[in-house]
Amino acid sequence: MTTNTMHTTTGTPAAEALGAAVAENARLDFAKSAPKVFRALIGFDAAARQGLDPALVELIQIRASHLNHCAYCLHMHTNDARKAGESEDRLHMVAVWREARHFFTEKERAALALTEAVTLVADGGVPDDVYAQAAAVFDEQELAHVLALICTINTWNRVALSTAKVAGTDERR
Repeated sequence: MTTNTMHTTTGTPAAEALGAAVAENARLDFAKSAPKVFRALIGFDAAARQGLDPALVELIQIRASHLNHCAYCLHMHTNDARKAGESEDRLHMVAVWREARHFFTEKERAALALTEAVTLVADGGVPDDVYAQAAAVFDEQELAHVLALICTINTWNRVALSTAKVAGTDERR
């Protein structure tokens, strides 16, 4: 079953283009078609975030979304990060964090490296040094939550990409 929901536009060229993109890319509405799965994923995501710094949560989600080329989630999480007080400078540096190390804390750098390794796990697994660095800066519970969060954002990215979600159409609001 596909969804042919047309979002209302305001008549501006950008809004009309967004509405056209949504209509053109109409695919399965995952939340409606698999509500129990969708609610379970929301629960997994919420549990993964518990006890983690909200800024760290957004950095992880932004980096995984970069790597997965998920414009929908990238737009959503950069907006969430801004609303939470994240600076534009840091947001611009997430994709090149290794070259801009001074913008990020040791914990954030370890989480970003682990995010890359887990997201790209098929390219060579999770290197021992990346895991060891994360284990050195996070306690076991935090590390488990970071890993869970990386898994949830990768799942969300895959759902959004598979169902052709359009950046700028955050349906949570």
